[in-house]
Amino acid sequence: MTETPLLNVPSSNQSENNSNSTICPDLNDWWEIVYYIVPKYIDTICVIGMLGNILVLITYSLHKGPLKIAEIYLMNLAVADLIFLACLPFWAENIRNKFNWPFGDFLCRSTCASISLNMYTSIYLLVAVSVDRYLTFVHTLDHRGIRSKTMAKGICLLTWFFGILLSVPTFMFRTVKHFPLWNISACTLDFPTPSWVTAESLLFNIAGFALPSTAIIFLNSSTIHSLQNKARERRALRTESCKEHKGTKATRLIFTVILIFLLCWTPYNFFVFLDILYQTEMIKGCFWEELINFGEQFGYTLATTNSCINPVIYVFVGKYFRQKALEVFSQFIPWGISLNWASFKEKSSYFNMFPVRSSLT
Repeated sequence: MTETPLLNVPSSNQSENNSNSTICPDLNDWWEIVYYIVPKYIDTICVIGMLGNILVLITYSLHKGPLKIAEIYLMNLAVADLIFLACLPFWAENIRNKFNWPFGDFLCRSTCASISLNMYTSIYLLVAVSVDRYLTFVHTLDHRGIRSKTMAKGICLLTWFFGILLSVPTFMFRTVKHFPLWNISACTLDFPTPSWVTAESLLFNIAGFALPSTAIIFLNSSTIHSLQNKARERRALRTESCKEHKGTKATRLIFTVILIFLLCWTPYNFFVFLDILYQTEMIKGCFWEELINFGEQFGYTLATTNSCINPVIYVFVGKYFRQKALEVFSQFIPWGISLNWASFKEKSSYFNMFPVRSSLT
């Protein structure tokens, strides 16, 4: 049975769980598939994600125009993803090495804490940007004091502090521990008592996913409902506001980022929830043990995809981001090619499904 809510050693409680007298079947062939496929997938995700998120940071940092409020959140999200992706090669090698951790105690603690930090920081940044969209389209009264760049930067700092605080238990209790049953020294959470394991899983599941996801779903459902009502009103009056169109296009980008995050992280958190039920003996037996073990490994592998897919979303959904990126990188291409910039910019609008220029207000 797994010991931890993040990056687990397979079946680490199997030899210690005296309540389960049944010897589970040998699934070494299935684990060989995990050892072969998962590291290759993580390495690919790491390369693509690092390049993509560096592109995002360069675009937002070097563009001459000021950052919009939502872009401040997205830029911090890219930083969180880069920290996460920088730690992934260590874990890919760990899985390739059949969970025999080769990098020492400090890297065990720091990489796992950084990965935990990404989860907490990313989802609460998405809560913040959901609140921003909610205030923009649902509560349309004057809220300049709330929706300001200074406030957005302060919220980002608070989010990072909160993420670091929630990652402290991972840093404190992660250690390299020897497991005689498999003859490996694994990077695992080593809590003083079994109740700490359940408490950490609950913290990860509730504070790291359930509560913020509920807030995200409520805020965005309200925003979508408000946008639909305004669209019906515009059709009834046969009018169209350019400013509202810009905000709507920006909101589509935010909605897509949030939807992909939830799709990528929900399966892993579902298996963490099953793990809590197993730890408290609400479910028992080899079937559940192996389902949770394999489910958490592949669920987390899917979750890693989120950190590389965000830049792809910006390129294909965010027209304004594409324009910013082209403006930034046109400064570094040969002079002869840059002569075609205006022509390309003009032509690109014909191939975009959203013909009105959008901005992240």
